[in-house]
Amino acid sequence: MRFSLGIRKNRFLAAALLGASVLTSAGVVSALPAAAGASSTPGSESGAESVLLKGSTKASYFWDDSSGRAGDTGLPASGKPMQKGMIASPSWPLLTEGYVVYKGKKAKFFVGDRGPGVPSSSGVMIDLDAKTFADLTGGTFNSDTLGVDGNGGMGHIKVDYVITKWGNGVGKKNYPVPFSAGAWGRMDSNPATPPQVVNK
Repeated sequence: MRFSLGIRKNRFLAAALLGASVLTSAGVVSALPAAAGASSTPGSESGAESVLLKGSTKASYFWDDSSGRAGDTGLPASGKPMQKGMIASPSWPLLTEGYVVYKGKKAKFFVGDRGPGVPSSSGVMIDLDAKTFADLTGGTFNSDTLGVDGNGGMGHIKVDYVITKWGNGVGKKNYPVPFSAGAWGRMDSNPATPPQVVNK
């Protein structure tokens, strides 16, 4: 962009605008978790998402708000409060971001907790938050029981998942493995090779 100001004023104005935009962008991106509904992966210039891993698995649901009700085990491992869009993973790094798809419905997530525990040994590799599980299955979240009502009693569903950003901490940056494997406690410096994505 060309300004009709002197060279000094032009440089000062350009530097001020650049600094303000960087600060604003950094503040906005860091303030928005994956669940906030951003349309693209942070850092993406074109608005296209980075697909780092794709797969499918069984998903259950949970809601741990430290109330001690209905098997609640306390605050999530990430230190973030229980919220819509949070999932528990037995092996992915905390704060990993992505989305699940169930019967054409898409829901963004971020990994905020560890689990499921024993069910992950039977192939249940994602614990969705109960509100998202209710939305995907046509049920309603029951704040008294912390469960899902009105979906025909479904407690497990098969979902497709897409990882768009890996968390920086410990955990396996690849297909999920059971909690008992202990991958949630080891640093993985060799993430999965991103799948080939064909643009149509």
